[in-house]
Amino acid sequence: MKPMQKSDVDAVIAIEAKAYGEHHWSKESFYNELSNDLARYYSVYNQNDELIAYAGCWQILEEAHITNIAVSPEYKRKHVGESLLVTIIEECYRNMAKYITLEVRVSNFPAVSLYEKYGFKSLGSRKGYYQDNNEDALIMWTENIFYDKFKSVYEKNIVELKGKINIL
Repeated sequence: MKPMQKSDVDAVIAIEAKAYGEHHWSKESFYNELSNDLARYYSVYNQNDELIAYAGCWQILEEAHITNIAVSPEYKRKHVGESLLVTIIEECYRNMAKYITLEVRVSNFPAVSLYEKYGFKSLGSRKGYYQDNNEDALIMWTENIFYDKFKSVYEKNIVELKGKINIL
């Protein structure tokens, strides 16, 4: 896992298209994000040096907003997305961001389950948020990640994850 570079964008767009269909971000959107001082983006490569996943977030003062996490279909269910989530949480700790938020499709049960595993809670929805099918998005938040309750859940999950994957 490493910070995303402009040279990663073509491979990121290929994953975007697989993950999100025709309503995905453009190359220009990613180039803009990589020039944005508030944004942090990460790329994951496999052993063959192929980009297989990416994630991004914005950090504004004490809050971080996860903009996207996407994994190539052949690498789903291998804890790659979870590793990206952990990377974002670690970056929030380093930068003193206390709260993390995101939107996720109501039908994306694997993602919702992952976020709940890490202490995110749904605090509402955005009606018709997704353009491709007018699907609603859950708005999910963490409590303060520096609170003991969040940290204990997070640390337990990290121990389990490290036993399953060698990306961290």
